[in-house]
Amino acid sequence: MSTVHLLRHGEIIQSHPRRFVGRQDLPLTDRGREQMSRLADYLATRSIARVLCSPLTRCRESAGILCSRLGGAPELAPDFCEIFLGDWEGLSVDEVRDRFPGCFEARGLDLAGFRPSGGESFHDLLHRTWPVFETLVKAADDGMAIVAHAGVNRVLLCRILGMPLENLFRLEQDYGCLNIVHHDRSGFRVETINSLH
Repeated sequence: MSTVHLLRHGEIIQSHPRRFVGRQDLPLTDRGREQMSRLADYLATRSIARVLCSPLTRCRESAGILCSRLGGAPELAPDFCEIFLGDWEGLSVDEVRDRFPGCFEARGLDLAGFRPSGGESFHDLLHRTWPVFETLVKAADDGMAIVAHAGVNRVLLCRILGMPLENLFRLEQDYGCLNIVHHDRSGFRVETINSLH
């Protein structure tokens, strides 16, 4: 059996009003670093052979904190980068409504399939991340940690749980959270979702 510890990066600064973050390259806050330090202490009690992460700064920094406790160095996994929101990135909901009339409402009607201008849909995100995730987990002989993003984690968990992507926001993914997934001959099994250590 292989085990993957699927993490969301630590806290980043949120603007007010909230904006679509996507692939904006933002660092961790002090609280985010503390969250990852707590996770590192917990993961030190588990068998972790590899730490992989999205190449965005918030994930690289989070993975670096883990590796400072676990040893080794993070391995960059570009396919685990957050969903690309195209022309919506950095905009507030009101700005999206002003610049792209009707599109925010259209996204609400087709959450899985809607693509912002120049960006990806959640279906696209799943098709990008799942083959890499599945290959890594099936090939693993020992535990691994993957530091990714809320969108990435949600689409992967939806696939494992057999949930429609339209329901992905029913799965909470707080900053610095841990999801634990096992794989054996019978397939994938989820042990833990959105645990905070």
